[in-house]
Amino acid sequence: MVGGGFLSERRLLRMPRTIPLAAAILLVSAQLIAQQKPAADGVPVNAAGDPQYSTFSLCAIDPETQQSGAAVTTRVPFVGRAVPHVRAGVGAVCTQASTRVEYGPQGLDLLAKGVEPKAVLEQLLASDQQRESRQVGVINMKGVGAAHTGKSNGNWAGSKQGLNYTVQANIMVGPEVVDAVAASFESTQGTGMPLAERMILALEAGHAKGGDRRWGSLQSAAIKIADPKNPGRGGDYIALAIEVGEHPEPVAEMKRIYYTTARRLGYRAFSRIEGPDVIELKRMLHALGYWKPELAAFPEGQGQQAPQGLNRYDDEAIAAVDKFRTEKGLNYQGNPPGLVDERFIAALRAAYYAKRKGG
Repeated sequence: MVGGGFLSERRLLRMPRTIPLAAAILLVSAQLIAQQKPAADGVPVNAAGDPQYSTFSLCAIDPETQQSGAAVTTRVPFVGRAVPHVRAGVGAVCTQASTRVEYGPQGLDLLAKGVEPKAVLEQLLASDQQRESRQVGVINMKGVGAAHTGKSNGNWAGSKQGLNYTVQANIMVGPEVVDAVAASFESTQGTGMPLAERMILALEAGHAKGGDRRWGSLQSAAIKIADPKNPGRGGDYIALAIEVGEHPEPVAEMKRIYYTTARRLGYRAFSRIEGPDVIELKRMLHALGYWKPELAAFPEGQGQQAPQGLNRYDDEAIAAVDKFRTEKGLNYQGNPPGLVDERFIAALRAAYYAKRKGG
């Protein structure tokens, strides 16, 4: 396996018989070190300097939004800096296994010229002496995908193409990983679900099947989405870029980041709450003159004995909270109305018990 650090028995047999066994072992060890060594950031590189990203990835497009995306996960850190490449109105490329990073922009350049994905792969790999150690996936904006899997890629290795996607993988537990990614992506076709979400859920399905079989290694994940209608932050039309450089559950963390930063439904639990803690909140605010100051005494009673609505976080309580926050200098940009957080609770308790102590 090129870049994976294994020498075949046949190659060992070709070694001169005059070399003592100990010397042969030392020679093999030296070759292994030369073939794969860790870089400063922990990513293995081979003798040619290529980073080794044996992994599974997904290149896809959304014909409705004209977005293109590349998503990937692996048991190597910092996968996002090398494998996924996207360009608005052009398509996506994932370059992995014995990764030649240049194949990302070069492949996109060829797609931009109208070269079909299969021909893109042929041109990229035509003079590559290490083509059998490469794996590359390409998709254009027509939804046509293609992939190259070199014969020296670690088992299991392969790819699958379908409507608007190509998924490719190597050093997997088996073909069920690719099948799960493909099935998940196909199941969300035509639902209106954002491309990024469809791709993350597809990777999640593959990860659930076992994914990369190098158990115990550092893991990472990344996704990039290009959108011709969104100039991005620097005019690069990259609408979304998430990289989880290292995490025990990188796909789950990528999903959490996506839902949270996009404020998608499901990233938090919320309700118009009721409970004894709301009564405690109102009692403190009343004592400090913020909630129903016209009442000479706070209404007593707990549970079913409490006055109707006393345990409900209503508009009047929200207004009291906001007034307290304003007067105590606790309002910050982005705070929602009626925010009861740790900072607020600490200030409220301090003011309440100071008043109680002072009589």
